[in-house]
Amino acid sequence: MKKLIGKISQAVQVVLLAPIKLPAKAMSVLKYIAVGLGIIEQVMQEEERKPKAEGKEGSNADDE
Repeated sequence: MKKLIGKISQAVQVVLLAPIKLPAKAMSVLKYIAVGLGIIEQVMQEEERKPKAEGKEGSNADDE
């Protein structure tokens, strides 16, 4: 799932940066999609980091 979202995000960014003329509404939709994908990627990264950090904090609390 993470790879798929990354690939779609890259494709949307390429279309946004390409020197092609698209209708204004299409560009707006692509911008919103890019923002949404960026948010999803960040949430997925935070979920991966969170269990590791909680495990370390939990073991420290038990030792005290």
